[in-house]
This record gives sequence, C-alpha cells and structure tokens, in this order.
Amino acid sequence: MHLSKVDLMAYFLKVGLTSQYSILLRMKWSQQNQQQRRKFAAAFLAFIFILAAVDTVEAGKKEKPEKKVKKSDCGEWQWSVCVPTSGDCGMGTREGTRTGAECKQTMKTQRCKIPCNWKKQFGAECKYQFQAWGECDLNTALKTRTGSLKRALHNADCQKTVTISKP
Repeated sequence: MHLSKVDLMAYFLKVGLTSQYSILLRMKWSQQNQQQRRKFAAAFLAFIFILAAVDTVEAGKKEKPEKKVKKSDCGEWQWSVCVPTSGDCGMGTREGTRTGAECKQTMKTQRCKIPCNWKKQFGAECKYQFQAWGECDLNTALKTRTGSLKRALHNADCQKTVTISKP
C-alpha cells in the first residue's frame, strides 16, 4: 500500500507519535527527493555535454568540395603502347594525348609495366591463354596451337585469337 505524505502525517498523529518522528520522516523524504534531483541534474548535464560535443564535431567537419566537372569538350585519353625503359620487359612509359580547346592538359606520360613472362610476339600488352600443342603437320613439319585473349593491359588493341607454330 502506498501512502502520501499527508496520509502518513495523519496516521502518525492518530496513533500518537510525537512530532520528532514526523520530523525524521520529513527529513528522509527530503533526502530522497534531493537524491532524485541530483540524479536528474547529472543526467541533464550529461545530455547537454553530449549535445555540445556533437555540435563541435559537426562544426569541425570540412565541407567536401564539389567534384570537378569534366569539361565536355575534352576528349578521352588515347594511350600509346608501353615502351620498356630497357630491354623488352619491365618498367616503362607510355604517352597519352587528348583533344579539346579548353583542356588544360592535352599530353601526359604515365609509368607502366610489361610483365617479363608474357609472349611478346603478339604485343607486349596482350596476354593469351594457349591450348596444348597439336600434332606435327607432315606437310609443313610444324606443330601449332591457338591462344585466346586472356587480358589486355592499358586498353591495348589485341587480337581475340592468335596461332603460333614451331618445328
């Protein structure tokens, strides 16, 4: 059963409790109310602190600059084949060009790499997957096999299928 303060005071007077007990009871209620107020104040301050922290973080974020709009009159980059710096494979460079009157840059050089384990016969930027060698042709005395394009580096212009022969 839950009684209000007034009900309890009336009960104490009815049963003849002295005013000292009622004073003690009021002090206890006062302490409970004070504890509740402290908890509320602490929660409120924590809430305010969190709001301030979030606001500070939001204010500290830089606005992302808008992406540069590609000029419509600039053409696509056209790239030359990769030319090795030394030998026929490894690191090298390739030249890129594009057209357009308003383009700030119409030529640039880019580093590239030609894998050393690729067959250079069909272009250094074209990789083929080859089938097994066929039987020896008695008329030509050659074995042949066909390769299909597996990968083209740097958008190279490669043949879809190639055929090689060996004695």
